Amino acid sequence: MKAGEARVLLTGASGGLGRAMAAELQRAGAVVMGVGRHDGPAGANWIRADLNRPEGIASVAQAATAWRPNVVVHAAGLPGFGALQAVQPERIAAVLQANLLAPMLLTQALLPQLLRSPRAQLVFVGSALGRIGLPGFSVYGASKAGLHGFAEALRRELAGGPVKVQILGPRSTRTAFNGDAVEAYNRATGTAMDTPQTVALALRTLIESEAAERFVGFPERLAVRLNGVLGAQLDGSFAKHRRCLHEPHHTEPQGAPL
Repeated sequence: MKAGEARVLLTGASGGLGRAMAAELQRAGAVVMGVGRHDGPAGANWIRADLNRPEGIASVAQAATAWRPNVVVHAAGLPGFGALQAVQPERIAAVLQANLLAPMLLTQALLPQLLRSPRAQLVFVGSALGRIGLPGFSVYGASKAGLHGFAEALRRELAGGPVKVQILGPRSTRTAFNGDAVEAYNRATGTAMDTPQTVALALRTLIESEAAERFVGFPERLAVRLNGVLGAQLDGSFAKHRRCLHEPHHTEPQGAPL
């Protein structure tokens, strides 16, 4: 679907990545309605809702039925970084709720309206970490691996109908979503970080191409493929990441969701 034909419902629109996505899609001619936990910019199409609560899901579904988007981008999420024994149980539950359960439930609520459209697209913003198990990201990676699995199964479930299901897999992105601890970890391990504009452009490209999935950045695209083929044979490749994780400054504060 060309961006100029798209009416995009974008969750996580108040975060650094969400703002860049909205700007890129609008620049290309799309109409965007943002979803966030707080009020949006003045004059913006906006739904204020907490997607981690049933009433938030219901309010977005109701607004979407009236507004009739033909593209839904699930970009809201919560960070999770650190050695597993240092992560509080309530944080694990919050990450899984925001990154996996909320988009699943919102998709279920929006699907009747999308299936009535002549053509529509569901885009799940996952992560390379949903395909590559990296030390320090066991919780976050699990949430994104679940999201990838959900999107892949749903794509096959809906094949032949009007709704296409797509997955965007960014690597680390230079926004407030990744705090100082993650940036220090990335510097220590030589992990590249993209600008939010790079990921936003990848999103527009994915929507317009209608491809099933798109991973951002090299060597992450290659690593995703190799990890799928070689699996446990790559475990030794992450010794440096494991050592860096246990350095004292690599502890992530409990950040807010997008």
